[in-house]
Amino acid sequence: MASSTLPSLASHAPSLQNGIIQGKTKAQLLREHRERKGTSHLPDQYLLRDVIYLLQGISGTYIKFEGEGVDKHIVFVEDQNYVIPQPVRTLVLKLSELGHLYHRVSTFVKANEGRGDVDSIQQSLCHHLQAQLTEYYKLMAVLESQMPTPVTEDSYAQSGPSTGLTLRRLDVWLNEWRLRMRMMSVCVEGCQEAHGGALVSLMHGYTDNGDPFIRNFTDRLLEEVSKPFFTTLQGWLFSGELHDSSAGFFVQANRKKRKPTNEPSDDLDPNMAEKEGVEDGEDFDEESILESGLRIWEKKFLFRREMLPSFVSEAFGKKIYSTGKSLNFVRYSCRDPDWHVTRDKLGDSTKSLKYSDIPGLERSIDTAYRIASNRLFEMFFDKFHLLDHLTAMRHYLMLGHGDFAEQLMETLGPSLSRPANVLYRHNLTATLEGAIRASNAQNDSPDVLRRLDARMMEYSHGEIGWDSFTLEYKVENPIDTVLDPVSMEKYSRLFNHLWQMKRVESVLTSIWARISVETKNSLKLPEFTHDWHCARLSLSEMIHFIRQMQAWCQLEVIECSWNVLLDFIAKKEGDLDALIDAHRTYLDRVVNKVLLMNPKHGAKHSKESTLLKQVRELFQLILVFQEVVESFFHFSWAEAARRDGRRDDERGVYTGPASPDEASDTRPEVLNGILQRLKENGRSFSEKAQTVVHGLQAHQDLDCRFLATRLSFSDFYKSKSRIAAQAEQTPR
Repeated sequence: MASSTLPSLASHAPSLQNGIIQGKTKAQLLREHRERKGTSHLPDQYLLRDVIYLLQGISGTYIKFEGEGVDKHIVFVEDQNYVIPQPVRTLVLKLSELGHLYHRVSTFVKANEGRGDVDSIQQSLCHHLQAQLTEYYKLMAVLESQMPTPVTEDSYAQSGPSTGLTLRRLDVWLNEWRLRMRMMSVCVEGCQEAHGGALVSLMHGYTDNGDPFIRNFTDRLLEEVSKPFFTTLQGWLFSGELHDSSAGFFVQANRKKRKPTNEPSDDLDPNMAEKEGVEDGEDFDEESILESGLRIWEKKFLFRREMLPSFVSEAFGKKIYSTGKSLNFVRYSCRDPDWHVTRDKLGDSTKSLKYSDIPGLERSIDTAYRIASNRLFEMFFDKFHLLDHLTAMRHYLMLGHGDFAEQLMETLGPSLSRPANVLYRHNLTATLEGAIRASNAQNDSPDVLRRLDARMMEYSHGEIGWDSFTLEYKVENPIDTVLDPVSMEKYSRLFNHLWQMKRVESVLTSIWARISVETKNSLKLPEFTHDWHCARLSLSEMIHFIRQMQAWCQLEVIECSWNVLLDFIAKKEGDLDALIDAHRTYLDRVVNKVLLMNPKHGAKHSKESTLLKQVRELFQLILVFQEVVESFFHFSWAEAARRDGRRDDERGVYTGPASPDEASDTRPEVLNGILQRLKENGRSFSEKAQTVVHGLQAHQDLDCRFLATRLSFSDFYKSKSRIAAQAEQTPR
């Protein structure tokens, strides 16, 4: 802008113009008076020129900026010829605010132009601010064109009231831009500490304002600034692709930590590398990631709540996160061959999402979530037959196939009585295949049967096969997303417990057969009738206990929990996380109840682990009872044979010499020892069973209390406890 010279204002007489005498105005008279006094006011054109400079962040001749940053302020230059009155100074200070705000905004835009670490939303903000500054520059050009021309002495008399640019008119014209620049400055200040979705959320908070101008300006600003966010959202929501190199989106690819090497390497593409995504700081090898579908599902992408815009609720944010994660999992982990069909079903993928259509965004989220979740369920249950695998776990590892369990117990039982170190896997596998062919399990899918495997767990010196044998069911990606290693370990614990219970049932069956045979021999040994009767009573108590526990486990726990899981699967509600949670709930319920644990206190709570230990002690007592019954059985047969030989000798019939072992087996002290062990074993079992029943009655789980009712349905153990207490109180 060209500087104008201050005109010399001399007093002159009234002039005659158009025949009319025109005198001086009051302003002219006041100016002349001040000139005579030597304190004239700075002319308006000089003030306006400096103010225009100030509005562009530039210091003028009489008004300058001093300081930097928050310390920046206005300084009026003192001049011996002119003064700036206080009202004018106040108005200039008010106008200079716009220049200060302009300088802050323009400095921010210029500083971010060459930076490489600026995310897309910050870039969009800078672009919009630059567009606003361009409009501001146009306004400055218009204002400069409205600047008053330099005045001469004659112009004072010829000019009437001022019709050009004045400070007050400038203040009125710039009022809207002052509000704009304030909002832009606020956004610039917020952008220093926020980026990505957090920046969008910050600016959205400014829309909650009663001033229509501020609300409308912020809406327009958000409409432009949020475009990169909605572009990323659209790609994630409708294709499962995450294009966010600046990490400003509320979904983030969990970058794989590589092992240190001498050569630098780039991160894998998060959309193509299935094995990507682990917890921060966790070392792993690539093979382990390929084997773990659950880790891919849970760790490949992260949900960042701090980057979620405030106009998207957390529930919808989780839906968006789940939708994109489901689509990505279907495409890259499930290898969906019909992905294009799913993409066509989405439909809204061609519709542009934007800030001004939040209701449409919510509808798009609901539709995409439903389609993605349904497709994921279809992949798991139709292509990968997840329900068949869950059924197989119930049939084989929970011994739901009764005939298979019987065949396996019958063919494998003798081998498992041998030391664990002499049992070989190929023999166990052959026995397993034989049990499958001999039972209805042969009708199951070949894909299910090939996953079954028998093996020995790690064992210690002196352990037998019963202590280490287990069945395995092998799954791979993506089935292991639901049947994850933790779940498989729980299935293994269930199998070991139910298998031991099945072993005890088989032992009781063999004892019952022994005692039934001995009933025919009791006619020869009438003095043993009472002892065998006591053994049958103990056997009946043991059979009742084991059968009730088996029935409760299979019917009241496993079957009921299975029906709840089937109901959830039939509804197909929720996403893969809901399916995983439903399966975990089902499995945890079965484990906690079958193993008599309290879910509120955890699996290692002392009371529940003691209760389970007591049940397993009952199993050991039954195994000891089998040994005692076998000893008594052999003693009875030896004694019957000895008496038959004596009667033959009395009749003169020679049946061969008596065996010395036979004579030693029928000694009275041997019989007394057997009968004493038989009596102690029966009493120990009753006492231990009574303790278990009392523990179950105090259990917090109602189903476990119901088991106590089944075990002592006629208050059998309560009456025995009362009788024992009365016997102790009776004086001897």
